[in-house]
Amino acid sequence: MLGAKLADYLLRAPSPKQLGRSSGCQNAMHYVKRCLPFVLLLALAFVLIRSSSAPGHAWKFLNAAAPQIKQLSPDDPEAGPTIIVITPTHKRPERFADMTRLFSQTLSHIKNLHWVVIEDANVTSPVVERILQRSGLPYVYFHATTEPGMPKRGWTHRNRALQFIRENYKDYKKGAVVYFADDDNSYDIRIFDQYIRRVKRLGIWAVGLAGSAAVEAPRVANKTIVGWDVVFAPGRAFATDMAGFALNLKEILRVPTASFAQRCAKSSPETCFLAQFGMKKEEAEPFGYDDDPKEVLVWHTKTRNIGTRGSAHGYVVE
Repeated sequence: MLGAKLADYLLRAPSPKQLGRSSGCQNAMHYVKRCLPFVLLLALAFVLIRSSSAPGHAWKFLNAAAPQIKQLSPDDPEAGPTIIVITPTHKRPERFADMTRLFSQTLSHIKNLHWVVIEDANVTSPVVERILQRSGLPYVYFHATTEPGMPKRGWTHRNRALQFIRENYKDYKKGAVVYFADDDNSYDIRIFDQYIRRVKRLGIWAVGLAGSAAVEAPRVANKTIVGWDVVFAPGRAFATDMAGFALNLKEILRVPTASFAQRCAKSSPETCFLAQFGMKKEEAEPFGYDDDPKEVLVWHTKTRNIGTRGSAHGYVVE
């Protein structure tokens, strides 16, 4: 209807001859000003139609279409604090295998775990949605594209997840711990109950195959972190991998501006992010350092696509 009105108005507009030579510019500007509101309304309508038809949820949550946790199974009141897992993901040939093997089949065994999954795209993936549904876990799945200027994939998406948590868990009474779990790492099921769920403020532990190191871990003396047994930049304030720490929800809410900002590109994202909470390494809680034997419960693995060939033969792949 709006387009029809504008078209009718333009058809009734005077020709250049009717405008006249002396007052042509003045009259032309008059009609431009009269048409401008219609043009702006058309542009707004186009944007609204595009945004409402896109699958999934955009990352701006302060609106009626904000995504919500899909509670497929009830929380267990005896299991302790909820674990909120943040997982950025993006399309690649090995992605479905990773999410099925490492997450859906691992996380589904953990009680009181909420899964926040963020797709790096303009739309969400129906296959990923089905994996999440089959897991039986409470989850939310939305999409966001990488912001211009962000140095690496995943930074924007972790920020969107943090925003979602701050908006939706600000009045959460059960207690919770937030953990960043990439979709291609390997997780021992024990890490969730023995490490993550027990974090009071900031917990840190060993990670296998982090970078070029066999193991990167906090160096602990008298139950206090005094340094870092790492290969890359041991002088960092928090020389840990993204999979090597978790934060209590109270800390996430206490510092609402903490994020993976563009300025973090000048240092490691883990150090830059954790430094924003105003804690020193000595205040963090080390886990696993005094176990016998000392075991690694998370590995920074990468599933590598050696090159796919041939048809998918009708099967669902990326």
